[in-house]
Amino acid sequence: MTEENQNPAETGSTVEGPTHSGFVAMIGATNAGKSTLVNRLVGAKVSIVSHKVQTTRAIVRGIAIHNNAQIVFMDTPGIFKPRRRLDRAMVTTAWGGAKDADFIMFLIDSERGLRGDAETILEGLKEVHQPKILILNKVDRVKPEDLLKLAAAVNEVVKFERTFMISALNGSGCEDVMDYLSAALPEGPWYYPEDQISDLPMRQLAAEITREKLFLRLHQELPYSSHVETEKWEERKDGSVRIEQVIYVERDSQKKIALGKNGDAIKAISTASRKELSDILEQTVHLFLFVKVRENWGDDPARFREMGLDFPTS
Repeated sequence: MTEENQNPAETGSTVEGPTHSGFVAMIGATNAGKSTLVNRLVGAKVSIVSHKVQTTRAIVRGIAIHNNAQIVFMDTPGIFKPRRRLDRAMVTTAWGGAKDADFIMFLIDSERGLRGDAETILEGLKEVHQPKILILNKVDRVKPEDLLKLAAAVNEVVKFERTFMISALNGSGCEDVMDYLSAALPEGPWYYPEDQISDLPMRQLAAEITREKLFLRLHQELPYSSHVETEKWEERKDGSVRIEQVIYVERDSQKKIALGKNGDAIKAISTASRKELSDILEQTVHLFLFVKVRENWGDDPARFREMGLDFPTS
């Protein structure tokens, strides 16, 4: 048996017996709670969360161990009607992730039901042949009889293997999802080391965390067209790390918003991001943020590559 095909139990892992593994794509409309649920199921923060729609731009993989299974959750961008080049790239990425997965989880905000994008996604799932499970989220906010009606209506359109009613925020019902997936995924070796929780490079995760703080601070004022890149990462002799990041916006007026009066906004964003990065890295972080104007960055192929997206040519 080659090293690549060995089970974790044969490579020093504490797991005994046959193992299961597979990729589970989580798809849904924007702000359905996909990133919150991925973080909940993984047990750690691997995907950023904000009130801003389309916060997730590329596929983020969160890796969870449950029973003898390694479940790789693929948090995909929310699916919506695209208007710009970036929108088209995100929607294409989401559907591509779904078609590459072993299982698909279709997440619906129970309060919103099948209105708008959720109904369009459900129709699109008719053309996807992987096994699918339905996840009704935020069930603590909806009457039980309404949940049953919603579940029945969705299952009339597409056949789902199972329907789960959960709350990603408080964790209700999430253990049942994990139990089901760990048994349903195919038997086989794990794809990642036992202690790995994400495949996102740390430089990119750091940029994502700063982008989250940017949206949380300025989600009403700052347009969606902003982007963060980690340009420098220096491990220092004293055990700390110096990180330099650039926030790209498209106009001078957006730069003023990101900086804030007397630099208040950028200071608050930097403080919040630095604190979370220090907790994740378990080391002192010196974070330096810069705001630059780059007109029409949404049409720059290099920015798409940085985000892990294919650049649409049309």
